[in-house]
Amino acid sequence: MQGKGDPMQHAASASASVQVSPNAERAGTQFLGLRFDPLMTQEILERVLARAPLAPFAYVVTPNVDHVVRLSGATPEVMRAYRDAWLCVNDSRVLERLADAAGLSLPAAPGSDLVAALLDDPRLDRDAPIMVVGGDEKLLDGLRARYGLTRLMHHVPEMGMRHKPEVMAQAVAAVEASGAQVTLLAVGSPQQELLAAALAENGRAGGVGLCIGAGLEFLVGAKKRAPGFMQRMGLEWAFRLMSEPRRLWRRYLVDGIRIFPIFIAEWSRMRVRRPEATS
Repeated sequence: MQGKGDPMQHAASASASVQVSPNAERAGTQFLGLRFDPLMTQEILERVLARAPLAPFAYVVTPNVDHVVRLSGATPEVMRAYRDAWLCVNDSRVLERLADAAGLSLPAAPGSDLVAALLDDPRLDRDAPIMVVGGDEKLLDGLRARYGLTRLMHHVPEMGMRHKPEVMAQAVAAVEASGAQVTLLAVGSPQQELLAAALAENGRAGGVGLCIGAGLEFLVGAKKRAPGFMQRMGLEWAFRLMSEPRRLWRRYLVDGIRIFPIFIAEWSRMRVRRPEATS
């Protein structure tokens, strides 16, 4: 990465504001229990590339419907991992439309698009140290071949990292030892967010971490992404369900539906608050 950026300043508590500069509070859109940064993909990319390579570790979380549903019953530790992020951006066109129905602007900036834009950008140093947490060697080979990355490093944590402190500590140590300027966290939510939060708290790593789930698998063709028209219509979830019905049916047809009562409760609270704000 090139250019200079400001070190991330951590929130003192789950309810405190996260800052993107030493002197200004992070602006955001409060929606469904999270403070989102209402940024489009290119805006996020510019902020990522503007950070100094040796600045303290900062991370980007990309919540979608699945994340929001899970967070409705999450532990304080998981909530803090999202709230203490440098940037929290909307990964879902469904959330974008729900926000629009509530009178809020929350553009979708899918993590898959963000990581593709970053790795394609000519300003990214192809010889910079980049760490991938998760995936397999085939994935790494695909990234090297497609993007010409010469210092791509890899760490594959043991399964169940979230519940195994020693495994989490090993992952933290691997990222810190790598000296990576970009860390791509692809071990699923909320493990990747908890790992990112642990790295930020330790304060020994640098660069930027992107919590992007399956985004890398789409880039190298390990998984097929929905056609553009389905993405624009907010039907990417339906394409993924058709592609992997046995693995994803519960996520989309059972758990995912819970977003609607969560949204209705939020919308009702907003209607109660609005008259107070204008009185």
